[in-house]
Amino acid sequence: MRSAGVVSTEALASELDVSSETIRRDLLVLEEQGVLQKVHGGATIAGSSVAVSEPPFDVRSEEELQRKQRIASLAAGLIPSGSLAFIDVGTTALLAAKALPHALAATIVTASLRVAVELSDRPGLDVLVTGGRLRKGELALSGMLATATLAEMHFDVALLGSGGLHSEAGLTDYYYDEAQARRAIIARSARSYILCDGTKFEKIAQYRVAGLADFTGVVVDEAPDEPLAKALQQSGAQIISSS
Repeated sequence: MRSAGVVSTEALASELDVSSETIRRDLLVLEEQGVLQKVHGGATIAGSSVAVSEPPFDVRSEEELQRKQRIASLAAGLIPSGSLAFIDVGTTALLAAKALPHALAATIVTASLRVAVELSDRPGLDVLVTGGRLRKGELALSGMLATATLAEMHFDVALLGSGGLHSEAGLTDYYYDEAQARRAIIARSARSYILCDGTKFEKIAQYRVAGLADFTGVVVDEAPDEPLAKALQQSGAQIISSS
């Protein structure tokens, strides 16, 4: 747990060659002793940087706005004309959608109703929305219908949000269904970029999405410090920074 940040029950059971039930019992005992903190599907070290929730969309949309706008401007230039691209849910992803060149001709897939509405009057864009269960406030779609839609596509490029980006835990998110969807999108994208402002460096949300070597690069407002910068470089992930 100290090296990975968050460890799943299944991973521990496999590593230690015991049943998941045994792991769950041991985690309960260790949590009672104050050694670790249980999270959905696993555990993390007590007092770690794991965050269990994020502020509402309206609050987040006002936070670190200049940082997010710098990231959005860079990210918008990563979608070429004629491509099939995915734009994620979240405040920075919405800003990236707003920053797309008005002359861009492409097909945009999104699980965000906010992004879909933003792009609905762009003449050169064909906008596709995944189905799924609506998360209120965020106006994000996820679940079985969204996953089924994504399974039929192969993206040229994907712009993905983040709950946290950690040198050891990798990319994490606050919502289980959306973490699964992001994992599927990365696997189906020729290029995938994580949009992440500096406040999320070395932070861990509850659910693992991917390791640092699984995506193409990160779009950031400032170059991360060690050890995250070193971990990204070692993984081969490209760092696209406004600074």
